[in-house]
Amino acid sequence: MKKLNFERPIIKKLNVGISNKFGLKTEFEPITHIDDISVKDLIKDYGSPLFVISENTIRNTVQEAKRAFETRYPKVQFAWSYKTNYLNAVCNVFHQEGSWAEVVSRFEYDKALENGMEGSKIIFNGPDKSEDDLITATNNGSLIHIDHFDELYTLIEIAANTEKKPKVAIRVNMDTGVYPTWDRFGFNYENGEAWEAINRIMLSKKLDMVGLHTHIGTFMLTASAYEIAATKLADLAHNIKRKYGKTISYIDMGGGFASANTLKGSYLMGSDTSPSFDDYAEAISHALISSQLDPEEMPLLILETGRALIDDAGSLLGTVIANKKLSDGRRSTIMNFGVNILFTAFWYEHQINPTKEFSQHSETTTLYGPLCMNIDQIRDSISLPPLKRGDNVVVSRIGAYNMTQWMQFITLRPKVVLIDIKGHVHVIRNNETNKNVTMLETVPNHLKKIK
Repeated sequence: MKKLNFERPIIKKLNVGISNKFGLKTEFEPITHIDDISVKDLIKDYGSPLFVISENTIRNTVQEAKRAFETRYPKVQFAWSYKTNYLNAVCNVFHQEGSWAEVVSRFEYDKALENGMEGSKIIFNGPDKSEDDLITATNNGSLIHIDHFDELYTLIEIAANTEKKPKVAIRVNMDTGVYPTWDRFGFNYENGEAWEAINRIMLSKKLDMVGLHTHIGTFMLTASAYEIAATKLADLAHNIKRKYGKTISYIDMGGGFASANTLKGSYLMGSDTSPSFDDYAEAISHALISSQLDPEEMPLLILETGRALIDDAGSLLGTVIANKKLSDGRRSTIMNFGVNILFTAFWYEHQINPTKEFSQHSETTTLYGPLCMNIDQIRDSISLPPLKRGDNVVVSRIGAYNMTQWMQFITLRPKVVLIDIKGHVHVIRNNETNKNVTMLETVPNHLKKIK
């Protein structure tokens, strides 16, 4: 007979009455394998904490998104958002699936080139492009999305001294009924600023205006906002054609699609409230097809979605360090990973599951990380079985932003592994060592000796 796991006795308050319409909580169902690879073996071989990326999940998600859009609109191109997750192995999975590169810095731009992307398939966004960045992007035939008038005037000056004509679009911000409006980036539609930028570009005759771009927000929970945005960009494209006889080659709707994560403060789970790819595709394609654009010259639809394509593919494996009782009687559990490597814990109520079978007893628990900082809280309140020191957990849907916004703070950053489509495990980023952290430091001679 198999020996049962020991669980300490607990006292739990019973709430009399029926369960709510969502039934009883099952948050602590165990996750024992990822892509048929044992979590226990992954931790044994690669350590804890450990980031795990599923290549199969990435490819399936991309293909689902492409299906949703390509069945509704004639010309579609995805561009992978490097800031979402710029590990080279991850980027190249997207590039193999046909995605271009969308970057917001020279660091990301150079990364895309090193990954083998042609310059003409790199979209350069962001407000901070140096003169050298703009010259390099122009010479490589990249798509430059102008963010402000200073950048526009710089490009016009550059164009006078280069053989190639810069290929440009403007970023447009607008009122889509979702507030606060993202008006920090780009040119405003409602006050005429966007049309003013278009006029200056067209009249200069030094830039090749090929597209229009918008990025209306992040984690957008209403697809209708994209319909409004697409309608306004189509209106701009139509008026450019009418006034200047110029056909806009593409409309870039940016990103911002929500993943199935649950935002902090939400009453319902993200899996129940986040729109599907079909919802977003229907809203955008309907607006473009129903616009005044010439059906014989429909623009290429570019999508820069990041989070919705990668979140589900990422998991973080961790280990319990200790359990404590807080002064108000609440149970708290300390994990060996904190907000320094799980930045999205500030935004989401992450799904966290044990890795082995437990009884049905559970207790409301506060999960903390190992940092000596009071803000290092993974979950304020989560129903979990009585975990003990050395037990493991899996944090799900962490593929977006955690591997680009993580910090080397107090602890060293761990390994990242990729499980390929054949079930083989590859280390795609090694864990840090003290040497990695100090290799860029220099110590003045008078400080090298300590008495």
